[in-house]
Amino acid sequence: MPILLPLILAAAPAHAADIPSPERMKADVTALVGFGTRHTLSVTDDPKRGIGAARHWAADQLNAISGACGGCITVANIGRTFTGPRIPNGVEVVDVLGFQQGEDPKRVIIVGGHIDSMVGDVMDAKADAPGANDDASGVSVVLAAARALSKQKFKATIVYAIFSGEEQGLYGGTLLADTAKEKGWTVSAMLNNDIVGNSVSSDGTRVADRVRVFSEGIREAADDKATALQRAIGGEDDSPSRELAKTADDIAKGIPGGLDVFVDRRPDRFGRGGDHEPFLERGYPAIRFTVGTENWTGQHQYVRTEGGVAYGDTIDKMDFAYLAKVAAINIATIRRLAAAPAAPEGVGMSGALSHDTTVTWQAVPGAAKYRIRWRRTDMQDWTNAEDVTGTQTVLKSVPIDDNFIGVSALAADGSESLVTFAGPAPRR
Repeated sequence: MPILLPLILAAAPAHAADIPSPERMKADVTALVGFGTRHTLSVTDDPKRGIGAARHWAADQLNAISGACGGCITVANIGRTFTGPRIPNGVEVVDVLGFQQGEDPKRVIIVGGHIDSMVGDVMDAKADAPGANDDASGVSVVLAAARALSKQKFKATIVYAIFSGEEQGLYGGTLLADTAKEKGWTVSAMLNNDIVGNSVSSDGTRVADRVRVFSEGIREAADDKATALQRAIGGEDDSPSRELAKTADDIAKGIPGGLDVFVDRRPDRFGRGGDHEPFLERGYPAIRFTVGTENWTGQHQYVRTEGGVAYGDTIDKMDFAYLAKVAAINIATIRRLAAAPAAPEGVGMSGALSHDTTVTWQAVPGAAKYRIRWRRTDMQDWTNAEDVTGTQTVLKSVPIDDNFIGVSALAADGSESLVTFAGPAPRR
C-alpha cells in the first residue's frame, strides 16, 4: 500500500565529519590569496606567485589528504591548450584532480571549484587578484569535502576537481567534461562551487541563512525531439539537474544549524555562467552553489578604495562560518549519492484510460530495492513514495493524467540515487 513520503523519509542526521572547521577553510583561502594573483595567464614557474604556484599548492593539499587515508586519493593533472577571445595567444589550461576510487571506477561524482582569479580587466595577469570569494572559497569546499569523505569507501568514484581557466571562458570545466566523455564515465552528479563564502551584499544586507543552487529545467543537451517529449510529459521541473538541486535541498534540511537551499530554477545567474555549464552541454546532471546575496564590489575588481567604498575580492569580506555550512551541504550530498547505486534508466509509465498507473524501469546493479515517488501535477516536490523490489509495479488509484512519477534506486543501507522522471513506457 502506498505510504506518504514524510512517514518513510525522515531526514538523516548529518555525519559529524560533514561540518568542516571554519578555521581550516580560512587557512585554505588565506593560502590561496597569498599567491598574489592566480590569473590563468599569470606565471607558472614562480614558486610563490601566480597560478602555477597555486596549482602546486592545491595538489600538495590533496596529496596530504591522501596520505592521511593510506593513499585513497590519486592526484593527477590534466591539461590542454586553449585559444579564445580571452586567451588570444593560447595557453595550457590545467586542472588539478583527486580521484577517490569507488567500487565502480567509471561512475563518478564530481565536486569542483575554480582556482583562477581576475581583477577589473580580464586580461590583466600581473595585478594582484586575491580572488578570496571568487573562487578560493570554492576550492576550499573541494578540499573540505576530500578531508571529510576520504575517511570512507563508496560505490561511486569521487572526483575532487580544481579548475583553471574559468574566468577566461570556462575552459577548466570544458576540459574535465570532455575528459568524462572520452573516458566513458557515468557522471551521476557534478557540484560546482563558485562564490560561496560571503554573506553580506553590496548594499550591506546580510543573508546568512541560505545558499542558492542553480539548475537547468529544459536540458541543454536535449535535441528537438527530446525537448518536445520533456514538454509533452510535463518534465520541465524534473530534469536530472533539477532533481540534483532538489536532492541537495532535501539533504540540507537534515543538517542541524545549516543553511536553507534556495532552488533557483535557472542554469545560473541571469546572463552569467560557471564551470558546471560544460557538463550540462554534454548531458550530465550539474548544479551551481552560490551565496544567497552577492557583493559586486568584491567581484572582478581592482583592489582599491574609491568614494569610501573598499573594492576587491579580499579575505575581510568572507564569512567562514557560512562557508563551512555550504561545504556541509556538498559533503552530505556527495556522501549520499556516492553510497547509492546509479539512478535507474528506462523509467516508463502507462495507464491511459485507467485509474491505476503501471511503472517499469531497468534493473540497476547493486540496488537492493527501488523507491517509486509521485506527486500531483500541481505540485513541485515529491509527496508520496513506495519501496518495491523488482522492476515493475502498479500504483493503484494513482491516475497517470494527474500525477508525476519517478523512480530512484536504493542501496542496502538506504542510500538513494537521484530520481529518474518517468516518461512513456517503451512499446513492446
